[in-house]
Amino acid sequence: IQERRAQIGAPDDDHVIVKVHACGVCGTDINFVRDWEEEHMPLGHELSAEVVEVGKNVPGLKPGDRVIVEDCTMCGVCKDCKCGNPQFCRNMYDMEGQPGMGQYMSVRFNCVDKFDGLDYVTACLTEPLAVSLTSVLLADIPLGGSVVVLGNGPLGLMAAKLAKARGASFVAITGLPADNEREKARLTLAEKLGCDMTIQTGKQSVEDEIKSSFPDGVDRVIVSSPPESMYDAFKVIRFGGTICFFGLHFGGRDTIQVSINDMVFRKIRMIPCFAEPAINFPLSTQLLKEGVVLADDLITHKFGFDDAKDIMAAIVDGSKPIVKAVMLPNG
Repeated sequence: IQERRAQIGAPDDDHVIVKVHACGVCGTDINFVRDWEEEHMPLGHELSAEVVEVGKNVPGLKPGDRVIVEDCTMCGVCKDCKCGNPQFCRNMYDMEGQPGMGQYMSVRFNCVDKFDGLDYVTACLTEPLAVSLTSVLLADIPLGGSVVVLGNGPLGLMAAKLAKARGASFVAITGLPADNEREKARLTLAEKLGCDMTIQTGKQSVEDEIKSSFPDGVDRVIVSSPPESMYDAFKVIRFGGTICFFGLHFGGRDTIQVSINDMVFRKIRMIPCFAEPAINFPLSTQLLKEGVVLADDLITHKFGFDDAKDIMAAIVDGSKPIVKAVMLPNG
């Protein structure tokens, strides 16, 4: 992890300068810290900020406005955007190579969402909550349905909470063995959030545990853990069920073997969920304001530049009870 300094000049005509107040640590950041071997990678994209300066052509924003910065923003003018499918936009605006884990940024005006009624630390959960929310909406959970969430990181935990809110009568979640402080904290939180079953992979068989209650498998599986977890998903999904997946890995473990015959004969639906461009941010902010998801449950650690290496290392090795860590780059 390197700390770099850069000057940010006056904003372009259609940009705003924002002061970053909070930036969450995403699992993608941890993947980069642990496995990335190419050129430097700016860290951080889950951020809340304050507008401090606006370009002369910027509408609807002024200094002092509290905003969420989107990491990828739909263009609004391409064929897909114009045809009602902005999720397929490939002409997106982005963070222009700037780290969210920095004190200031210059971003295009349409890449921010104004908010009120939340503190900055809570508000920075908007982006990851939108990822979890999108996965739950894509999974189309039936009322009273059964759901297994693979992976008990912050995204998986929020997906489990939202699956309950969406009407699932049974939600199970998997995690690594509770052999370190991180996993103990996350499995404990899963129970607090209403998960009906927690499973420690490696110590327990996901298939055996689930099929003891659902011999034919569950209605939906949401995969937030790395791709190799898909093997468990195929074992516990019922005939005609849906697997929604967004877990990634950048260290060479991104490929699995899949039986297409099995998927066809069992009529399994596979739905990838990739949070690009940003969608559902206003709804996610609303859910945070209404307390459907409580930031205090998830955010266990806050840190500054001096502690960044220690926090990142602790997330990797599990030595601290970190569920979600948030950087405060301006103290």
